[in-house]
Amino acid sequence: MAETFHRFNDRVYLACMWISGLSILVMALVIPWGIFARYVLGTGSQWPEPVAIQLMVLFTFLGAAVSYRAGAHIAVAMLTDRLPEAARHVLRGAVHLCMLAVAVYTVVKGTRLCLETWNQVIGQLPWLRVGITYMPVPIGGAVTALFVLEHIFFGSQQSRPIVTFDHVVEETGAA
Repeated sequence: MAETFHRFNDRVYLACMWISGLSILVMALVIPWGIFARYVLGTGSQWPEPVAIQLMVLFTFLGAAVSYRAGAHIAVAMLTDRLPEAARHVLRGAVHLCMLAVAVYTVVKGTRLCLETWNQVIGQLPWLRVGITYMPVPIGGAVTALFVLEHIFFGSQQSRPIVTFDHVVEETGAA
């Protein structure tokens, strides 16, 4: 059962990583086009800015979930490093519970935001509903909650081969 859950999370993790990476790539292409159109062609395209903003939202919420599972999120350890191990363990548990609460809050409020803005459209992209543009918020929250639950019940997953970049070296035992 646990291994099935981990394999499912590995697939979700990989999908989020690819979507986040592709978002950055497309953003890196869209923004220069907007600049080129404005300053060289003199016609300023209307679509690059809202598309870039949407891609940044997508990258942010899915990338945050990926970084949480990989243990690469920002952590201030100045206080915790000075505590005894027992206190650190309790504090880590509290942090994961707080992360779970934030993720659930993001899912609930993000879903509400999507539903409340569903019938609005973006001026520069009249075919795109505002509710759709906010969907990365609850989806990212749900993925984060999934990874937090995995961490709470099964421990850190940052050493899984799919999460580490140097897993080939670790598997062969060579350093």
